[in-house]
Amino acid sequence: MADRGASALSLPGDRPVRPDPVLALNGMGSFDWDLDAGLFHLDAQALEVLDLPPEEYDGRLDTLNALRVPPPEAARLDATVARAIKDGSDHYSAYFRIRCRDGTMRWTHTRGRLRRDDSGRPHRVVGILRDATEELADSTARSLRAAQDEAFRQQTGVVQVISAALAHARSVQDVIDVLKDTHGVRHLGATSLVMGLVEAGRIRLVAEGPAGSFVPGTRVTRIDEPYPMSEVVRTLSPRFIESPEEFAAHYPILWPHLTGLRITSAAYLPLIAQARPIGAMGLLYDDRRGFSAEERAVLVALGSSIAQSLMRAMLFEQEKDLAQGLQQAMLPRSIPSVRGADIAVRYRSAALGRDIGGDWYDLIPLPGDTPSGGGRVGAVIGDVQGHDTHAAAVMGQLRIVLRAYAAEGHTPATVMARASVFLHELDTDRFATCLYAETDLTTGVVQMVRAGHIDPLLRHRDGRCARVPVEGGLPLGLSAEFGRLEYPVATVELDPGSTLLLCTDGLVELPGTDLDDGMSGLMGLVCEGPAEVEALADRLIQAAEERGGEDDVALLLLRRRTPRAARPGRRLRQHVAAGDPEALAQARHLIRAAAGTWGARAPADEIELVADELITNALLHTGGSAIVTVRVLEGSERRLRIEVEDCSSALPRRRDAGESGVFGRGLLLVERLADAWGVQARGSGKAVWCEFRLP
Repeated sequence: MADRGASALSLPGDRPVRPDPVLALNGMGSFDWDLDAGLFHLDAQALEVLDLPPEEYDGRLDTLNALRVPPPEAARLDATVARAIKDGSDHYSAYFRIRCRDGTMRWTHTRGRLRRDDSGRPHRVVGILRDATEELADSTARSLRAAQDEAFRQQTGVVQVISAALAHARSVQDVIDVLKDTHGVRHLGATSLVMGLVEAGRIRLVAEGPAGSFVPGTRVTRIDEPYPMSEVVRTLSPRFIESPEEFAAHYPILWPHLTGLRITSAAYLPLIAQARPIGAMGLLYDDRRGFSAEERAVLVALGSSIAQSLMRAMLFEQEKDLAQGLQQAMLPRSIPSVRGADIAVRYRSAALGRDIGGDWYDLIPLPGDTPSGGGRVGAVIGDVQGHDTHAAAVMGQLRIVLRAYAAEGHTPATVMARASVFLHELDTDRFATCLYAETDLTTGVVQMVRAGHIDPLLRHRDGRCARVPVEGGLPLGLSAEFGRLEYPVATVELDPGSTLLLCTDGLVELPGTDLDDGMSGLMGLVCEGPAEVEALADRLIQAAEERGGEDDVALLLLRRRTPRAARPGRRLRQHVAAGDPEALAQARHLIRAAAGTWGARAPADEIELVADELITNALLHTGGSAIVTVRVLEGSERRLRIEVEDCSSALPRRRDAGESGVFGRGLLLVERLADAWGVQARGSGKAVWCEFRLP
């Protein structure tokens, strides 16, 4: 066995290849491989090339592979020989590495010639082996340097790609998403990412990966704690950890939680912006030890780019929160519930930073509530020119003024004309578009006026959607400036189950597109959308989000419910002229009779007394006539309501009658006897009302 490898082996039908002195002089050894017997003969020089003592080799290829050839190299050699056999070739050549007795790796070159039988089947391979270490030294170094240069270029390219992507980040989450996507730190070879932001002397973790790698107790840590992220924030210097042993020695608290990730090195970078630390980031690796000077420079540059993007994103979020807070403060805090209608409103801000718009919506309960569960309501949608805080401030003032004019009971055309005059007198360079729709939910009649705004849409109960053409006038502010305050009124009927849609142009317009195309697309969405107004509003805003755009969106949906049928004979109306005692007496009789008929016999005297006081006050203090309305309000609680309308806008006021005074006790009686009373402004005056509970 001791000299088995050096002696010639007997092969059936042929003699083995003998050692060639010329080959030996050139540092080459020979081999003879019997494919049928599985014997692999090596001469003395081949054993020396392979750093293989003769006594350790038994002449079999498996032994040679186990002792000297690493599995990947052996697999590659087998594939080379198999390819030559399959292709019908008579020779092959390959470079491979062997592991020497001292554990170092050595390059070796082999050339083999295949010998085949008469049928073409290979049965023997003979060839040479030689040491190729010196041959490959220069080329390997060049290749290694080229590979390092290429890796550096790739890393630099990744930093450039990440920096370009970070330029579009508008939130902290955007920054995190850029780092964790396929073009992020994975291309830098990192196995795991961790990022934290400095908040009130602590570091709050905002990103960690992969999933499940969270270390308990590190979600929020103090800057003075013994963690690498805390250290780089304190020192404002990067920390490169080049081995597991170094990690375990310097951070014994953290390291036990990372052993499952098989971390071999890590780079922790401070995120510094405006000369102060705003956070820290860690990149953890499982396939490398140490960092070259070039790699450290690339990572430091990456940290600087990320820090600037984070600071920009944080400032952007703060500005956007302030802008949206101002915008929301200008909009109604809540929308009142309206008997007989389902209402949905939405506002979407598409602005950047401080740029906020002047879009708004409003819903205004109007005086003159109708019986049978219905009501009168004014719906407003508008847009002040511009995208800044000034536009938002003008919008807030204009919304309040419109609400006040509408609540006074003025006609839609008057409301719009007065709002235009108000905006013009503000001495601002802004104008506003607006649409005002006054709806009687009992009859379904809608009166609309338009000031330069886009038309509303009407969705019928069967799902059909149509654009409602409203002639309209100039935008608010401009109509007053040019003396054209006439606003034509368009009237449509809103059937039970139908929905009126008011919106600003941000929902239909995009740069470079036609308004009519946008309206057609919106009508398609409304037709296909759900009938329930809240769900439909969500669907429309979702479509606006998906489409994007640089304008805000305000949206108001009003769906008329099916009104309850009014009970016959539950509403009476009487005109009382000034200086007509007979009409006053008839009104008293009417009220007493109605109270008795509608189930208020017991308090009929009190009802008549209060009504007489209200009518007398109207006739006495306004010098004009009065209109008396008596009706029953149905609901959870039945009430008898008395309204006395006059043409004066002066509000009634309580006076001290004194001990012996005759006048001044009217409102005191009303307050004591009625269950509720109040005053409603009307466009042509006011209405004083009172209510009594009915059994």
